[in-house]
Amino acid sequence: MRKMMMALAATTALATPAFADDHGMNIVETAVEAGTFETLVAAVTAAGLVETLSGEGPFTVFAPTDEAFAALPEGTVEGLLNDIPALTEVLTYHVVPGAVMSGDLSDGMMATTVQGSDITIGVGEGVTVNDANVVAADIEASNGVIHVIDAVILPSM
Repeated sequence: MRKMMMALAATTALATPAFADDHGMNIVETAVEAGTFETLVAAVTAAGLVETLSGEGPFTVFAPTDEAFAALPEGTVEGLLNDIPALTEVLTYHVVPGAVMSGDLSDGMMATTVQGSDITIGVGEGVTVNDANVVAADIEASNGVIHVIDAVILPSM
């Protein structure tokens, strides 16, 4: 898997022009560079979404960490990797069109995901997306923003 992600990083680095600001990497490159989204990057690759999430955007990605994927019931990730339509549904449920920064969020806000269902944002002592906590916000990329979450959110399927 490590070789696949290194190849992915090299491919996307060659395919994407550098920008003059600090946000030269796109969402996929930023996730690869972080090193804490190996499962997410592997899932995005398996679902054929690398090109889309490396594209113009802008996108807002609520990105579950490797630990968030590991917390799913045993066999869930493997099952999703073997069911590409279901995997695509789950992954696109983590993506909102446009660049939504944390300052744009309000308590009870509903956002429609690329998957088509709504997610609910909570703002209180911390920010939540459905039942996941945002543990790092406003990680800017050349084509949007990443908010790191501590759980995988699942659409009604």
